[in-house]
Amino acid sequence: MTHPLPHFPYHPDPVATGAVVPSEEGCVRCGQARGFLYSGPVYTGENLDDRLCPWCIADGSAAERYDAHFTGGFLGDRNVDASVREAVDRRTPGFSAWQEPQWFFHCGDGAAFLGCVGAAELADHPEAIQVLREEAGDWGWPADQVEHYLASLDKDGEPTAYLFRCRVCGTHLAFSDFS
Repeated sequence: MTHPLPHFPYHPDPVATGAVVPSEEGCVRCGQARGFLYSGPVYTGENLDDRLCPWCIADGSAAERYDAHFTGGFLGDRNVDASVREAVDRRTPGFSAWQEPQWFFHCGDGAAFLGCVGAAELADHPEAIQVLREEAGDWGWPADQVEHYLASLDKDGEPTAYLFRCRVCGTHLAFSDFS
């Protein structure tokens, strides 16, 4: 039997992003089979890949029991309350990236992760393109190489970008990576 998913303010649609997948298996933490398991990264000393349910992530019991974290690092606004960082890192499904996934903070809050995007999807978000342009520029690349890189972003391949939206002001943010 499938149950309605818990609400994740920082990851509003974890099924669409692939972080939560349908499964008949039970959760290793609560033992319940609720129709979904988390398929993203889990940073802990135990192998919990595809073994935790979204409910145990949402209520913090998975993080508490296994000292688990669900994101690799943080980008953007550093003036964020510790409770917000904890909610993102320990009670929000993370996402898989080519390298270590990063989570954006903006306007004193965690941003909402919207999913992987390529150049086509980014066309409607010029502010996110500018963030990516600055990111690639920091790598020391000349402007024409940066523009070629941005045009080559592919939501289903690599390089890819990871799109976020600020929950306060609505600004779109992104970072990119590749293997």
